[in-house]
Amino acid sequence: MAPRQHADTAAEAAARLTGRTVTGSGRTGALSEVTLDGGLDGDEAVVVKRGHPPGAAIAEAAGLRWLAAAGTVALPRVHGADTGWLVLDLVEQASPTSAAAEAFGRELAALHAAGAPSFGAAPPDGPADAWIGLAPMRNVPGDSWPQWYAEHRVLPYVGMAVDDGTVSTAEARVIERACARFPETTEAPARLHGDLWNGNVLWSDAGVVLIDPAAHGGHRESDLAMLHLFGCPHLDRIVAAYHEAAPLADGYRERIPMHQLFPLLVHTVLFGRSYAGQAVAAARALG
Repeated sequence: MAPRQHADTAAEAAARLTGRTVTGSGRTGALSEVTLDGGLDGDEAVVVKRGHPPGAAIAEAAGLRWLAAAGTVALPRVHGADTGWLVLDLVEQASPTSAAAEAFGRELAALHAAGAPSFGAAPPDGPADAWIGLAPMRNVPGDSWPQWYAEHRVLPYVGMAVDDGTVSTAEARVIERACARFPETTEAPARLHGDLWNGNVLWSDAGVVLIDPAAHGGHRESDLAMLHLFGCPHLDRIVAAYHEAAPLADGYRERIPMHQLFPLLVHTVLFGRSYAGQAVAAARALG
C-alpha cells in the first residue's frame, strides 16, 4: 500500500513526518502549533503548515534547506515535509532593532554570494514547477539574465493577467516593450529567497529569520527590490549594511522598478486589478 500523503490533522502530520509523539497542540488552521516529545531535551514546539497548492510544501522545504545550507541568514529548520504538510521550527518573534537589521543586511549579502548554478536554478531536490505564494512559478535554467527574467518571471504573468482581464492588451504591450530594454548584467546567479517581502522577514531575539521562500537562482537585486516594494523595518540600515558587505552596481535604485515587475505581476494575478497599475508604472519607469 502506498504511504498516505495527507493526514487528517496537523498533529497527525507532525507525528508521521517527525516520528515523534505529539504532547500538545495550540492554534489550528493553515498554520498550527504542535508540541513534540523531545525526551531528555524537553518538549519542542513546531509549526505545522498545510501545503497549498498540492506540492508547494515540498518546494518550500527544498528552498529552506538550500538557503540554510549557505550558513548565512537564519531559517526555520525543516522537520519533515510531504505533498500536503510541512513541519518547521516555531520562531519566537521580537521587536525589530537597528542592530538586527544591519546584521541581516550582511547575512543577506552572504546568502546571495553563496550562488546558484544558473539563473532560474531550482533548489537541489526541489521541483521545477514551484510556487510563489499561491501562484505557479516555473524554474527554468538560463544563462542570460535579461532574457531569462523576461521569459520566465515577467511575461508568463502578463499572459495570465491578460487572460484574466486584469491587464489590458495595451498595458501588456507597455510591459513587453520594457522587457526588451532589460540591461545585460555581469552579476553571477545569486541564491535568492525569492519572495522577500516584509511578512516573510521575522524578527527574533537572535536576529532576523526568513520564512516562506520561493527560492531559485536569480539577480541579487531582486530580493532587495521586493523589500523596497512592500517596506521593511530599518530598511535603510539593511541596504546600507548589504552595500558595505557587497557593493551594489551603480544605478541600483534606478533598476528597482525592473526587479519589482515580477512581484507586482504575481500580485496582479493573485489579487486583481489594484496591482496592475503599479506594474505598468514600473514598466514605464524603465524609460
